[in-house]
Amino acid sequence: MHVELVFYDASNNVYLGQAAHCSGTGGATEAGGCDSGSLPIGTPVEIENASRPGTLVYNSWMAMQQRGETNQDVCDFNDLGLVKVDPADAPTVNPTIPFWGGPTSTTDTTQQGDTVLSYGNSSLRLGISQLSPKQGLSLGQSGGGWTHQVYTVTPGIPGDSGSAFIDADGRAFGVLSTLQIAPTVGSNGVSDLTRMLAYMEANGGPDVTLALGTEPFSGPLL
Repeated sequence: MHVELVFYDASNNVYLGQAAHCSGTGGATEAGGCDSGSLPIGTPVEIENASRPGTLVYNSWMAMQQRGETNQDVCDFNDLGLVKVDPADAPTVNPTIPFWGGPTSTTDTTQQGDTVLSYGNSSLRLGISQLSPKQGLSLGQSGGGWTHQVYTVTPGIPGDSGSAFIDADGRAFGVLSTLQIAPTVGSNGVSDLTRMLAYMEANGGPDVTLALGTEPFSGPLL
């Protein structure tokens, strides 16, 4: 389980952000968004504690394939899906990241040594799914800025994909996408939020705005 970023549009529809590969139809080794299969737009998506399923309305992998994307950095790291929350459940969605508060805004930059924060815990981790805060460091960006390498205690594993990441000022910068073995074993790749949103809006996806937290941002632990 993990905490995802929340978005809304001009009609006040509410959306949850997830990793596009969470709706992939291939095996775990299929990680290239430009040549991997995905469930179709319109697929029902179960949302924990919701009375009705949400609906998959955007998948960056499908958008890249329809466009014929050839930029390898984009193919590797553009990993965003949007799930529209059923209107019956939309009023109950709170965009605040538990424990930390925020997000306060967005940023497209993390530098090596910057503090990064997230919240969640995969149900695959020893069968324990209790959510918890995570704090760590950015190892810098790569892939033309499309991915932020981060190291947290504990690192993300399968099941954590889609987790929201914010910096020391509460600014959202990405969603957890990959488990890395290089350059640092146990680090994670966090796909850049602003680049993925810009790509989505340029390629037929919903025009959405990040929902800011309703509780103040507390700042990182000392």
